[in-house]
Amino acid sequence: MESYKNIQFSGAELARYDRHIIIPDFGMEAQQKLKAARVLVIGSGGLGSPLLLYLAAAGVGTIGIVEFDTVDDSNLQRQVLYGQEDVGRLKADAAKARLESLNPYINIEVHHTRLTSENALELVREYDVVADGTDNFPTRYLVNDACVLAGKTNVYASIFQFEGQVSVFNYTNSKGETGPNYRDLYPAPPPPGLVPSCAEGGVLGVLPGIIGSMQASEVIKVVTGTGEPLSGRLFIFDALQFETRIFKIRRRSDNPLNGDNPTIRQLIDYEFFCGLKEQKPVREITVEELLNWQLSGEQFQLIDVREQAEYESANIGALLIPLSTVSDNQDRIDRDMKVVIHCKSGARSARAIRELEEKFGFNNLYNLKGGITEYLRVTETVAT
Repeated sequence: MESYKNIQFSGAELARYDRHIIIPDFGMEAQQKLKAARVLVIGSGGLGSPLLLYLAAAGVGTIGIVEFDTVDDSNLQRQVLYGQEDVGRLKADAAKARLESLNPYINIEVHHTRLTSENALELVREYDVVADGTDNFPTRYLVNDACVLAGKTNVYASIFQFEGQVSVFNYTNSKGETGPNYRDLYPAPPPPGLVPSCAEGGVLGVLPGIIGSMQASEVIKVVTGTGEPLSGRLFIFDALQFETRIFKIRRRSDNPLNGDNPTIRQLIDYEFFCGLKEQKPVREITVEELLNWQLSGEQFQLIDVREQAEYESANIGALLIPLSTVSDNQDRIDRDMKVVIHCKSGARSARAIRELEEKFGFNNLYNLKGGITEYLRVTETVAT
């Protein structure tokens, strides 16, 4: 962080940040530190929306956004940074416009890219603090490792259905002691497919607002040196029961990044590390091919492996067998004709096919590419 003591404010800025400056344990010095700070936010979705809004409103001088995705209708239930008019726009561009409208006295740096092992260290080194708002294990490990290797604090949060988590990783306190990182909490990723993503399992719309705001609070504390950050502690919030828990995290001697015998000295292949590249490909069928089968009278069985609530919301007349019950219901799946299995986007149905092929020897299964989302898009386009 550049020398914050040289930071000056205009009269308009002083009026804007007045409620910060008059706090006895915050004051002008903390506001100067905020303006001098450079914070990198990875992802501008559910968590990134409130995180970015409150960092911008607080007066963080430079905010970097790493985001490659576009705004979709399904985002608006929880990603409050965007409006209906932003659908189809690049998220990073829409976010930049919204944040500059909220606070014209800060600088927004946009990185239209997916975070990878090739660019992560270069990006992370440009900033003082990193805030991880991603929703998949490969990227979480990537962000963590890049922060440890670059000596940066990683303010972490995650959400799923009704539960959220917050912690601060790789934080060095005033005594020069560096706290635990993500690998101390999760030494190894879960098996592929065990933990569904928010796109597959859903998330309560208000939850990212709660957890993302807590994440913003931790970033502000780290930047300003105010209070006690969540270093060495994992905060868990259950919105359904309105219960909170805090677990202590300790550094592990076998941590491959900074344990007693480190083995990771550069960024690795995180898709491979999380087991995603080891999955064998499954046979696929496009929506157009499926429609041709229907028109030509091809005999096939159609199976939906989503959950009951998803099926009731929208379905295409398939036999419902949720992914978690596929093995128990394998006898309901035809072996004498082609079987097309679908979910929302194609990920869960691919896992169902691998399970059925590996456990029960099926060889007549097809994964619907793009799932019901693509089916509805194509059929709607054809209809119009």
